[in-house]
Amino acid sequence: MSIDPQHLEDGLVVLDIAAADEETARTVTDALDRLWATSGTATVRRVPGEPGVRIRLYADVRRRPETGEPS
Repeated sequence: MSIDPQHLEDGLVVLDIAAADEETARTVTDALDRLWATSGTATVRRVPGEPGVRIRLYADVRRRPETGEPS
């Protein structure tokens, strides 16, 4: 999956998360949601022939999710 250039500005990150199962992946994304403003709940993908699940999440590490204020 390619990364759109609009997601590569200062302070913006693209996180590709690989986990053994969906529950673990969701636990990680929930924790990231508490740290930064993120794209929210992501679609869980399974890649045929590869173990586990994958999630792509976009985050603005300059902003806190609850206030939108700088971190």
